[in-house]
Amino acid sequence: MSIQQEVEQYWEGEAELYSEGIQQELNGFQREAWLKLILDNAPKQENLHVLDIGCGPGFFSVILSSAGHLVTAIDCTDNMLEEARAHSDREGVNVTFRKMDSHKLDFAAESFDLIVCRNVTWSLADPKSAYKEWRRVLKPGGRLLIFDANWNRHLWDEDMRQKHAEDQRAYVEKGFGELPHHNDIEETDRLSLALPLTREWRPEWDVRSLHEEGFSTVYTEEDLNAKVMDEKHQVLYRSTPMFMICAEK
Repeated sequence: MSIQQEVEQYWEGEAELYSEGIQQELNGFQREAWLKLILDNAPKQENLHVLDIGCGPGFFSVILSSAGHLVTAIDCTDNMLEEARAHSDREGVNVTFRKMDSHKLDFAAESFDLIVCRNVTWSLADPKSAYKEWRRVLKPGGRLLIFDANWNRHLWDEDMRQKHAEDQRAYVEKGFGELPHHNDIEETDRLSLALPLTREWRPEWDVRSLHEEGFSTVYTEEDLNAKVMDEKHQVLYRSTPMFMICAEK
């Protein structure tokens, strides 16, 4: 089984768990916080044609469609797409969902004004080829917004391991309850160590790679936690802050 097939199989089993978190965000302050963050960094035009890559249960798809933009969303797993369709149906929005490998997009060149993805790029089997493909389908002047973190660096970096453990202790000591976790922690760690971006320091790696792939302008914001996370998640992820990368074609 290829690493890409392993990734797809893994995310099939995570869909229901992730969907619960997405529903909480749709009902919380995160909905408007994320929408503002995205649109503040998107091309300044109405009715953006948006591609949501690795849409998962459809959070970005729903909030951008609700704001009047034309959204196409892809994911490599059937279960994630099923959850995303359920959320979009409940919200009464019209999103085009398609099953697709994010490394090989079945779209014509220069199709989209904006590409968004959250917590996806760490799981790419070949991120450089994916970035090249994403640039291909962007229109000139279009933008790519990547939201991610060095989620799994603690698996091999001793300094990060200690900080990760301190964050978890603080989460419990503050009375936030049971630590959130994946369905299969051992499989999560095994797969993470097999993926290339786990051993890169980001977003520096991404900035270099995006420039190499021909993006004209690339900038970052390296700690979004206070903007888009509630208090307990800010505590849990204080040593692995979520970053944003904006790359313009």
